[in-house]
Amino acid sequence: MKTLPKLAVALSLAIPTLAIPALAQADTSGPAVNIVIVHGDYVDGSGWRVVSDILSHEGYHVSVVQQPHTTMDADVAATREILDQQFGPVVLVGHDSGGAVIGIAGERDKVKALVYVAALQPDIGESISQLTASMPEPSHDFLPTGDGYLFIDRAKFGADFAADQTSNRTDFLALSQVPTTTAKLGVQNWTAAWHQKPSYAIVATEDHLLSPDLQRWMYHRAGSKITEIKGSHLLYISQPEAVAQVILDAAQSIKQ
Repeated sequence: MKTLPKLAVALSLAIPTLAIPALAQADTSGPAVNIVIVHGDYVDGSGWRVVSDILSHEGYHVSVVQQPHTTMDADVAATREILDQQFGPVVLVGHDSGGAVIGIAGERDKVKALVYVAALQPDIGESISQLTASMPEPSHDFLPTGDGYLFIDRAKFGADFAADQTSNRTDFLALSQVPTTTAKLGVQNWTAAWHQKPSYAIVATEDHLLSPDLQRWMYHRAGSKITEIKGSHLLYISQPEAVAQVILDAAQSIKQ
């Protein structure tokens, strides 16, 4: 009977010893690539659900920034907060005005690549308003409020924003849209991370909100690796597999 305590002690000492090699092996696999997604104006981050699921299934750690859409400083701060939570290299993805945000927040050292999805790509000293006015806008259905915010006309939201999606979806997006401020759209970007970091860009060829020609011009200027996908401004909802593949290409480039 007195041998039982000795056996228990021996087992308790052996178990941690056996566990150590397994833990060390897991640590040598290297840092995982993180993917941080920054949504654009008039919507929130929930539309990225399918893209996020695809990326997560491939083994990537995905985060979606929920932008306040009040000021550029606030949007950049929200993005930096999520970046600060990441361990290892990051692919930073921006849609619409989120492209302007990632051009600023993307200066963080851990950000290794930028992906623009039907997004604005301002250079230093350029604003969103300036860029969208530089080429004919497909849509002029913006409604200002008395306190400096902008909405998209709910009756025209579907045709302008997501013409390749069903009306029951676009009707809900129209009534749940997140307004943006005219002040934010007029802020000049004070830096542009795409000058120093590799960038990938998706042109939404059927975009009725942001000129596809403007998208091509910006992306060519930046030397981005360009992919054209047939889809609306919300092509990440209508073409999630194709959008996810471009993001995966950017992530794989980091690992090489």
